[in-house]
Amino acid sequence: MFSQTSEYALRVVVCLASAGDQPLTIPQLARATHTPEGYLAKVLRSLARAELVRSQRGLHGGSVLARPADQITVYDVIQAVDPIRRITTCPLGLPSHGTNLCPLHRRLDDAIASVEKAFRDSTIAELVAEKTSSPPLADPIVQLRERAFPVQVRRKSRSARSKSKRVRQ
Repeated sequence: MFSQTSEYALRVVVCLASAGDQPLTIPQLARATHTPEGYLAKVLRSLARAELVRSQRGLHGGSVLARPADQITVYDVIQAVDPIRRITTCPLGLPSHGTNLCPLHRRLDDAIASVEKAFRDSTIAELVAEKTSSPPLADPIVQLRERAFPVQVRRKSRSARSKSKRVRQ
């Protein structure tokens, strides 16, 4: 029912809410939310245009929420990346129906309206604060911090390996 883009955007916003004021880079967000880095950049641009996320380039850059998580709803996030479309006219284009929806399309639109209301009533802060054994949509921020800057073992260059072999012989 909802696009992959909406899912990615929700994961990112929940992850950023969990991080508080700590900016997260695209690689950190991609790892934590299981979102492809290239696509994540597009999602972040859409969220920034909607003034839900702020991003800063540079050494201490990254992305943070543009306003508190209790002021951002699930509806806001979805509307920023892939708006929910209500049924306002006959989807079949029947001239006799016009804006008077038939019983089927009226019920479908009522269902969409119910989902819309549920999303408007759910803040990102509520999702993050809810006590559960499985965190919402993203890895816990503690795990993210542990994996943010993993220790990398540098391999010696081929020439350096050759030199150390000669020295040992």
